[in-house]
Amino acid sequence: MQTENKISPYYRTKLRGLYTTTKADAEAECNILRKALDKIAEIKSLLEERRIAAKIAGLYNDSEPPRKTMRRGVLMTLLQQSAMTLPLWIGKPGDKPPPLCGAIPASGDYVAKPGDKVAARVKAVDGDEQWILAEVVSYSHATNKYEVDDIDEEGKERHTLSRRRIIPLPQWKANPETDPEALFQKEQLVLALYPQTTCFYRALIHTPPQRPQDDYSVLFEDTSYADGYSPPLNVAQRYVVACKEPKKK
Repeated sequence: MQTENKISPYYRTKLRGLYTTTKADAEAECNILRKALDKIAEIKSLLEERRIAAKIAGLYNDSEPPRKTMRRGVLMTLLQQSAMTLPLWIGKPGDKPPPLCGAIPASGDYVAKPGDKVAARVKAVDGDEQWILAEVVSYSHATNKYEVDDIDEEGKERHTLSRRRIIPLPQWKANPETDPEALFQKEQLVLALYPQTTCFYRALIHTPPQRPQDDYSVLFEDTSYADGYSPPLNVAQRYVVACKEPKKK
């Protein structure tokens, strides 16, 4: 083609065949990758079910000594790993990101499963209310209330809370390159997990993720600074949820 400086009928037919074969190969590879991702999700789900079953068995086994509280450094590492391994939503062409992908909230009738991580609004020792990172133990359809464990005091602090005091965390990361609408935008008010803690605080989005592996950059509300906000801090998609409370003036 370069020598003749034109596309002859022969080369046009050959090119069409090559493009068709390449497209079919790419689609086959996509299908294989999707099946692999589904299998990984299935394995993770089975492991989580076993962990929850072991936890429940431990709660009702009087012969076993009480478990020690996890060391804080270990807990922080586990939370970081959980954020890093949160699967990235990869939809087919034309698919829209589902609920609990990035900034997209859960559907109105959604019920979090045992083992799911949530932001839970609880009363602190001093009587004030705060949002904590918690794990769902159970949900009662009769009372419409959750039982959750404080992730920082597993086996010690259990709370019974109404649905309005629970915000499910994202189950997929949103890809900024393909689904930017599934991300919180600059200056949007959110609840974000403060680094190296297990508590959520109000914050403004400073910079949304630009790549799939990026975190949010957020400005936490902090009266110790002149403008009322902290310097930018990074928080993973896993630990950023919508804040329904009005922005402070």
